[in-house]
Amino acid sequence: MENNSQTRKQRSKENKKQPTKTNKKRTSLLKKILLGILLLGVAVFVFGAGLFTYYASKAPEVNKAALVDTAPSEILDRNGDVVLEVGAGSQNRDLVNTDEIPPLLKDAVTSIEDQRFYKHIGVDPIRILGAALANVQKGGISQGGSTITQQLIKLSFFGTSEEDQTLERKAQEAWMSIKLERELSKEDILGLYINKVYMGNNVYGMGTAAEYYFGKDLSEISLDEAATLAGMPQAPSYYDPYVNPTETEERRNVVLTTMVDTGVITEVQRAEASAVSVADNLVDHSNDTDNSLILDSYLQVVMDEVYDKTGLEVEVGGLTIQTNLDMDAQQHLFDIANSDEYVLFPDDRVQTAVTLVDVHSGAINAVIGNRKKTNLLAINYADQTTRSVASTIKPLIDYAPAIEYNNLSTGSLIVDEEYTYPDGNSLENYDLLYRGDLTLREALVDSRNVPAAKLLNDIVGIDNADAFLNKLGIDSIQADGSDTINPSNAIQGSISNIQMAAAYAAFSNGGTYYEPYTVQSVTKADGQVLEFSENGSRAMKDSTAYMVTDMLKDVVTEQAPIAAIPGLPQAAKTGTEAFTEEELALVGASSGDNVAKDSWFVGYSPNYSIAVWMGYEDETESGNYLTFEDRNLTRYIYRELMSFVSQGIENPDWVKPESVVEATMEKYSNPPAKPGPNTPANLRITELFVKGTAPTSVSKVYGESIQAPTGLNATYNQETNRLTVTWDKYQLAASEKRTPQYSITVGNESHNITENRITIDNPPKGNISISLLVKVGETTSPATSIQVFIEEPIEREETVEPEATQPESEEENKTESESSSSSSSSSESQEEEELESEEVTPDESVESRPSEEEQEEKPESEEETENSESE
Repeated sequence: MENNSQTRKQRSKENKKQPTKTNKKRTSLLKKILLGILLLGVAVFVFGAGLFTYYASKAPEVNKAALVDTAPSEILDRNGDVVLEVGAGSQNRDLVNTDEIPPLLKDAVTSIEDQRFYKHIGVDPIRILGAALANVQKGGISQGGSTITQQLIKLSFFGTSEEDQTLERKAQEAWMSIKLERELSKEDILGLYINKVYMGNNVYGMGTAAEYYFGKDLSEISLDEAATLAGMPQAPSYYDPYVNPTETEERRNVVLTTMVDTGVITEVQRAEASAVSVADNLVDHSNDTDNSLILDSYLQVVMDEVYDKTGLEVEVGGLTIQTNLDMDAQQHLFDIANSDEYVLFPDDRVQTAVTLVDVHSGAINAVIGNRKKTNLLAINYADQTTRSVASTIKPLIDYAPAIEYNNLSTGSLIVDEEYTYPDGNSLENYDLLYRGDLTLREALVDSRNVPAAKLLNDIVGIDNADAFLNKLGIDSIQADGSDTINPSNAIQGSISNIQMAAAYAAFSNGGTYYEPYTVQSVTKADGQVLEFSENGSRAMKDSTAYMVTDMLKDVVTEQAPIAAIPGLPQAAKTGTEAFTEEELALVGASSGDNVAKDSWFVGYSPNYSIAVWMGYEDETESGNYLTFEDRNLTRYIYRELMSFVSQGIENPDWVKPESVVEATMEKYSNPPAKPGPNTPANLRITELFVKGTAPTSVSKVYGESIQAPTGLNATYNQETNRLTVTWDKYQLAASEKRTPQYSITVGNESHNITENRITIDNPPKGNISISLLVKVGETTSPATSIQVFIEEPIEREETVEPEATQPESEEENKTESESSSSSSSSSESQEEEELESEEVTPDESVESRPSEEEQEEKPESEEETENSESE
């Protein structure tokens, strides 16, 4: 027992000692982890400090002149003339002295942009940390940590785009902000910011904005107007009171609430200011005549292009930009869209987009992306990909690839019939009818849906269509930007107006694609020149381009004569996007009203390509639909602009390349075949073929050219009173499956048979004509004929024959008299006839029996000879 007790005590002591050792191990491990974290933190800090110092050392000098003013960016047209200035230094910026800025505006700006403005040193670690925590909580970047000082540095020395927000730029921005705070007072910094910030509509600075939006001097603005101005810099295009008054008002109210939170205004003041409608105080700019509105759409394309190619922002200023702008064409296009002088639009709400492209270079000479807009940087439908191009996609995705990859002819057969997509959905044509056999040309000109779907899905294939579109600069035809192609894309897809004009330009110039561009060169403030041009790339064979163009020329003459311009070669395609049944209900129409959602017309001459779109901004709002007459307006717009730009220049018609041949074919023959001898005149058509693919075989649908039958021979048995007529069997080609039909006429009786002999009982007597012709299908040969003389039959007497005696004469010895004839000459001897009887052609056919007049002149001995067999 004692031993057991001692053992238990020992175990108890050991158990008590064990945890102490474990705790020590854990404490040691924790210290190591903490030390590692500390060392890592120090390393990161040292590395970060070093990196910050490195980046800061490369920062530009803080130049006060750049803070106060920046030279504007100049936009030059294709002639080198300045047509617009853009940026903080342009005519759209009036500097306001710091002491002229009302305190309520300063309070509004600091409340919404930088509440700790008067406390930080240029950067605000607390604000940065708060913004970081807020972004983590919301799962994205919802707040920024930049102070007003940092924003001023960014506006003056760096870009404002998201792509420009690199770690290096952020470090430089922070360092320069700290330096600036040491050199300038808070009031000066705030004043510079208020004078420099972009306020939308090509307006810079809040002093200029007060005049532009409210028609007031900055010192005269009210609290609600100050809050409106303070809220706009975050997103000046979105918080544009002309475009989005509701959203602008909501943003203003947020500013007013923050002003209450910071204690600069009371709740009563907030409530009074919030009750004011933003739209009530706005100045009307609808009658402004400066270039800003006229060039707005074109400028948007320029700004995007400059940034994409150089990383520079036009609105920052200091750039000289040489463009391809044709100012006369741009002005005329603006007038077409915004006045009633050229086109009578149904109302002011309907929108349009038009792009003018030089087919030989891809240069964009004019663009308009909307109409009846009073604000700048308004929605630009010319570069949008949210609207379907409808049937104008057919030449690009269906017909051109079918010629390019499958060598189809403009006369190739395509059947318009009931059709089901691979996914089981059915397809209808615009008229709910099916036309049956069509040529490729007919199907395209009449814009039949079924043939287009067959070409894409059954002949060209999705992969080839995708490859062809890519060569035309079209990477996506889906509204969501995905790169898929669906079977239904044979008749519709989402492509921008600009891209459509550029794609069709490749048809005009013989198959070369030029990426559409507005900017020739950019000259930076330091004099560095960046030049741009498009060399072009082969998108299709010249045969494809010419054959598509030739078919699309018929669209203008047959389907869109409104767009025709006398003396100007043109090719074009129409497009109409219909509503769904659900959408028809929303717009207040029915399927029988023949209304549409979108109307397109894309056409080109030997010099220019023009894409025109028309539709409503809100396509499902009641009354927002295009009538049949409205849809023609795209053709009027096209014609007016094309007529204008084509004046005074040469417009030669397209020349057929050597890779294309013309050939006459039988319409609807498949594969294309030459007309047969009996092909009706209306089915003899001349179409275009890729060289080497023109038809070589002759169509047999309406019969082939056949020779007259040969070997016609007649034998009469006087005893049996039976006439036997034989002839050579007509030989067809080995591949021919049809059976020849013979038509033989004896006297006045005709017989149609398939054998090459016929026996006629009791034939007509006397001098009769026998004619023969052969038919194969619908083709009939020339006739072969002979003349025979048939005597009355011999009547037999039922008497016992006398013993054979020497007949008194040769005539009495005859027991059978046969009349025969062949197509060989009857004047030749019997031996000569036997030699020729093996093969007799129609050309050798002659009468083997003289005419009745000749018979009367012959001596009796000759007449007797005629009754013997000739062969």
